[in-house]
Amino acid sequence: MGSGLVQLGAPPAPTERPIPDGPMADGFGRRVEYLRISVTDKCNLRCVYCMPEEGLPWLRREEILSYEEIERIVREMGEMGLRRVRITGGEPLVRRDLPALVRRLRRIPAIEDISLSTNAVLLAGHADDLRRAGIDRLNVSLDSLRPERIDAISRRPGSAARIFAGLEAAERVGFAPIKLNCVVMRGRNEDEVEDFARITLERPWHVRFIEVMPTGDNLPVSDGEYVPAGEVLDRIRAIGELRPVRGPMGNGPATYFAFPGAVGTVGVITPMSHNYCDRCNRMRLTANGQLRPCLFGDLQTDLRGPLRRGEPISPLVKRTLRIKPERHHLVRGSAAGSGGLRALSEVGG
Repeated sequence: MGSGLVQLGAPPAPTERPIPDGPMADGFGRRVEYLRISVTDKCNLRCVYCMPEEGLPWLRREEILSYEEIERIVREMGEMGLRRVRITGGEPLVRRDLPALVRRLRRIPAIEDISLSTNAVLLAGHADDLRRAGIDRLNVSLDSLRPERIDAISRRPGSAARIFAGLEAAERVGFAPIKLNCVVMRGRNEDEVEDFARITLERPWHVRFIEVMPTGDNLPVSDGEYVPAGEVLDRIRAIGELRPVRGPMGNGPATYFAFPGAVGTVGVITPMSHNYCDRCNRMRLTANGQLRPCLFGDLQTDLRGPLRRGEPISPLVKRTLRIKPERHHLVRGSAAGSGGLRALSEVGG
């Protein structure tokens, strides 16, 4: 791991590329079999790297895809080669009766894996229902192990106790693997990297350290508090030997390591220091029905309108595959590469 290399340059104009024969491949030959589905843009936290403290203008109810519409999109994409989905937000558990959507998606024969990303604030009351409905795996955002820091980063007093209760409930009902996502920020939590890593010696948790990414409203954090993954790994290696490992089942871009004999793993996700776009296997469906070929940039295809007119969406999915860019163009300290996003919560993170 190096330290601090960032992607430079303005994004090129979108180019439609022919897509090869085969299920859900893009113009660069990457097989795209994974869809992240944002079910809401709302969140019950205001994390400093993700959303402005005052929040954002929320989508109106009629703008948001219904569970029936999400099911129709996933079913049609499943016939094209989609195999895995992840439910995200905002915070997905603020949307009413989320297990009902999970049950719908679980009935689609093509879908092999359904996972959920959550801040765990509401998880204690929903863990059992989600497990029974068919969620296979959980990713939980946890940016500190110290309650006062969690509350400060989330800007919601009392959130820490609820998050820890949610994690306890997830373990109790049998979720495995559990992945913890920690966004590392200088002066806020980088001194806890070693403490997080030590958890993996005793618990079957998979801790992933994420480099903070720039959007329009988090530039002071993403620039002044950026910690490269190379520095994170150097701190962890001071504890003991760290070996590359395959890591747990999943669809993400993390690179994994483990201490000898550890029951968990340590991972790093490096959108700024080491571009991993060459192995991107995903697209994103926003809460208002926009299919995005990349988290960042301004490329998206409206599926909601055609869907509500009763039109097939497969031609639109194929077009989105053709315009999927080769890589993102994030620049530290600049919102230019984010495509006008104010916050990650707008598109599902």
